[in-house]
Amino acid sequence: MPKIGLRTTAEQRKDAGWSLRAKGPRRLGVPPAKTRLESVIQRMRAQLLLIDHAVELVARVPGPILELGLGSGRTYDHLCSRFKGREIFAFDRDLASHPSCRPDAAHFIQGDFRETLPKALARIATKAAIAHCDIGSYDVEASHALADAVAPLLVPIMVSWGIVLCDQPMVSPLLRALPLPGDLEAGIYFMYRVG
Repeated sequence: MPKIGLRTTAEQRKDAGWSLRAKGPRRLGVPPAKTRLESVIQRMRAQLLLIDHAVELVARVPGPILELGLGSGRTYDHLCSRFKGREIFAFDRDLASHPSCRPDAAHFIQGDFRETLPKALARIATKAAIAHCDIGSYDVEASHALADAVAPLLVPIMVSWGIVLCDQPMVSPLLRALPLPGDLEAGIYFMYRVG
């Protein structure tokens, strides 16, 4: 990751080799997916592989799991299957997940991330080991702005050596980019170590 100074996050992303195109962020030199279907499949595969990889990375790291962007509940369901015995807190504006993939009221935090994250530690009681952030939309600029707003709010509620998985690039002096496992293409998903 580039060093944090007086530069903007757009400049930092450019220095790190990121390019903003009409269809979203792409690592320079990596061809974009050919179709939206291929793009969705790549993203879902990345989520699956990264969550499974994160199980190993935080095996000895205490703390609950955070799901930012519950959506339909697919990744929440996968997190529940992989992190049995850990509390999982889901954040979203609205509860719209499939009924079989829905947290109970004590583990659902409703509202805008920029309003709920600053108060989250009081609710979750202990710092989190993993945060899975599926926060992007079809609006690339809005997605990057949200990631820029979320990163400094998320880091203080994460344990040192915790893992952040995100569909958007995040910039923080306390987030260290990790290489993606296997044959995942750079730019599809992002993985960071806290600290």
